[in-house]
Amino acid sequence: MPDTQSSNSQTSRQQPRPGISLAGAVDLSSIKHQVQAQPGQKGGAPAAGGYVIDVSAESFQSVVESSRTYLVLLYVWVPDDDRLFDFTRELQDAVDKLDGKIQLARIDAKKYPDVTQALGVAGAPALIAVIGGRPIPVTQGLPGPGQDQQILGLLPRLVQVAERAGVTGTAPKMDAPADGKSDGAAGDEEEKIPPEHAKAHELAMQHDYAGAALEYKKVLENNPDDRLAARERAKALLLARSGQADVNAVRTAAAAKPDDEEAQLAVADVDMIGGQVDDAFSRLLDFIAAHPAKRDEARKRLLSYFPMLPDGDPRVDRVRRRLAVLLY
Repeated sequence: MPDTQSSNSQTSRQQPRPGISLAGAVDLSSIKHQVQAQPGQKGGAPAAGGYVIDVSAESFQSVVESSRTYLVLLYVWVPDDDRLFDFTRELQDAVDKLDGKIQLARIDAKKYPDVTQALGVAGAPALIAVIGGRPIPVTQGLPGPGQDQQILGLLPRLVQVAERAGVTGTAPKMDAPADGKSDGAAGDEEEKIPPEHAKAHELAMQHDYAGAALEYKKVLENNPDDRLAARERAKALLLARSGQADVNAVRTAAAAKPDDEEAQLAVADVDMIGGQVDDAFSRLLDFIAAHPAKRDEARKRLLSYFPMLPDGDPRVDRVRRRLAVLLY
């Protein structure tokens, strides 16, 4: 296991990166929900979904950057090697039961050999924890009898190490493929991006969130009813504003200055990026209630979060009702 003092030092020197993907289809409303494991087709590889994603060469760096917000466990495997199927199912079940404390990111060793080489992995399967951008080897090789449970037993300990290093965010929950099959890669994401969103999406993948927000604004000017563009623009604005915030510093400032509007807005942003949606809403509503003279910016910030949630999310209605009472 890693030296936690070293982990803390590493985290303090590095700026946290956002844990919200701008590729689309990120359902913030379900981040806190329990997930059923996706077993995949009979005789085939277990499907991705829940807190399990497939990683391509293009998305690999983004996944590593997300480890500054929540714990990422890289799983190097071969999707058509049936010797791995039972362990993979057990591993995915164990990760899903942790309810977002870990994101399992699967990498096809045959399809992306450059990625596995960069990780220093000699063969599949292999597990590597990534905390604050720092890789920590966990295990390599096919588990022998009884070893699979020993490996799974390490997961809660990895969560504790991440928490001590200040990585406490919640991973987003992803939908499983409709057919229950896994293609072993997330590289097809690009094909699902509407053509008019291409430039904005490219900027977002380059972490130019301010530029992405401007491009999504152009899309909305041409089509105000484009809900996907509205959602992605809202997330881009959030990440441009607070994606590189020092989480510990932000929380310390908010605790020390409960009456400071900017401090409370900043920590609400951090909550949203980390997946604590209810905390962000409650914080700003409580601030408005206690500081009616400072309510305008907090109200605007609340409204800016709404497009990130799916249509019909009950939390939006609850916030609107309480906000109406507080304002009028």
